[in-house]
Amino acid sequence: MNYWLVKSDPDSYGWPEMKKDKKTYWDGVRNYQARNNMKEMKKGDRVLFYHSVQGKEIVGEVEVVKESYQDPTTDDDRWVAVDFKVIGDLENPVTLQQIKDTESLSEIALVRNSRLSVMPLDKKDYNTIIKMSK
Repeated sequence: MNYWLVKSDPDSYGWPEMKKDKKTYWDGVRNYQARNNMKEMKKGDRVLFYHSVQGKEIVGEVEVVKESYQDPTTDDDRWVAVDFKVIGDLENPVTLQQIKDTESLSEIALVRNSRLSVMPLDKKDYNTIIKMSK
């Protein structure tokens, strides 16, 4: 199993919409590194859902239920989508500031490459964030 973090502007598609939908496809990614990360996602992988722009916090957890396929929002075959289903809310959101203040997380992509919308996490960092939410 692999671990990931995806970012979404809550004004465009936030955690409340994700929870209401229960399952959705993740589309519209137009960054090659983020796209490559999506191509690496496997069914069963766990993904943290991060609110960017407003809130700047991890609010929930989803699971990959369908691996990468042609993004249905474009005919350009360079871009892919994946399907997620909701696992649940984090007990308490974990803010970007909390992550930055945690030395063991100082090198994760969310801190180092804040513009990347789909990023890998190692199991240790993923578990640290989950523990921080409790």
